[in-house]
Amino acid sequence: MTRVALAFSGGLDTTVCVPLLEEEYGYDDVIGVTVDVGQPESEFEEAEETAEALGLEHYVVDAKEEFADLCFESVRANATYQGYPLGTALARPVIASAILEVAEEQGCTGIAHGCTGKGNDQLRFEAIWRDSDLEVIAPVRELGLTREWENEYAEEKNLPVEGGGGGKWSVDTNLWSRSVEGSELEDPSYVPGEEIYEWTQAPSGDTGEIEIEFDEGYPVAVDVLGSEAPASQSEADASDDGEAYEPVELIQHLNELAGAYGVGRTDSMEDRMLGLKVRENYEHPAATTLLNAHEALEGLVLTQEEREFKQLIDQKWSKKGYEGLVDAPLVGALEGFIDETQQRVTGTVTIRFEGGQARAVGRDSKYAAYSAEHASFNTETVGKISQEDATGVAKYHGFQRRLANESIAANEEEEVELATDGGEE
Repeated sequence: MTRVALAFSGGLDTTVCVPLLEEEYGYDDVIGVTVDVGQPESEFEEAEETAEALGLEHYVVDAKEEFADLCFESVRANATYQGYPLGTALARPVIASAILEVAEEQGCTGIAHGCTGKGNDQLRFEAIWRDSDLEVIAPVRELGLTREWENEYAEEKNLPVEGGGGGKWSVDTNLWSRSVEGSELEDPSYVPGEEIYEWTQAPSGDTGEIEIEFDEGYPVAVDVLGSEAPASQSEADASDDGEAYEPVELIQHLNELAGAYGVGRTDSMEDRMLGLKVRENYEHPAATTLLNAHEALEGLVLTQEEREFKQLIDQKWSKKGYEGLVDAPLVGALEGFIDETQQRVTGTVTIRFEGGQARAVGRDSKYAAYSAEHASFNTETVGKISQEDATGVAKYHGFQRRLANESIAANEEEEVELATDGGEE
């Protein structure tokens, strides 16, 4: 008997894939695998109900911890893509690996997804799966299916779906971000209302401050300081006194805290890997807060050269993260440099929530590459260096520029003279 494992959400795409894998691809048995990376409980209920209605053998894998760990690695790499934190991109390799593990354990010879041929996720899933000996199948892409056709097919087969997955928008949610696309949002000029947001309140005049503690670049604790807490913020959050958290709980906690102040909204025209430009809206309150805090702490402890070079390292890491290739040899090499620098990224950062922003307003570390005494306007010297010692440096600063400009000016003057006398002496 031939078996195929299907990445299963219970939505329209993956639901129609179940009979298609049997009818069009000849598989005797289809199993569904749903991976938990922080989606709402309602999505698991939908998947369970749909699987039961289809008579589908269904597995649910909890991968929240693995995903949260990867999100924290992305913090150490200051990872963003075109201005927003990587959420869906980082989740896909975690999901793909979990599905592959179930497929191999259950003796499957094939593994399938419901992605179209226009998006990034097909590439991220298959990058993991093509390391195996299993047949990789993409019915929606390979059969050229449209949503209209899928809806008609679902109605014809009496499949348990409602209007293509229940909702006006196409939404993808995990611990790190919530993305919203489709419908009117496909028009770049369309201005969305508050109805597209679930994690973030509309920014208001409320302000609040928290202190985030880092250990070697990893966030480990949150302390809520004085605040004008929004009405939506729970009493437990408002009275938080600096509790240490495991990664999953810390992310969830900060999503609620920062989201109450409208932190972490991005409206992006995203350039996908296949060349398409797509309009995406994102919510990522915890990610925005942690990335801002981490970068502020790096600014205190790293040298100028380290910070400049790490920007290149972070950019490369982010690109591989966006591509879903976080296990590439290049990423391992990049993380060697990141690990070295993060040994000193230990300390605390005070973040102020205000006007939908999460701004670093204070930072402290025993590894600070900074001296208040040396930088102060009220001290005459910088250690054993006097201010007069800077005179020589000031004289040399820009010396080559002055020479270059003098030679340029001299040659331009000569060309003008030659043009004036017609080239005659």
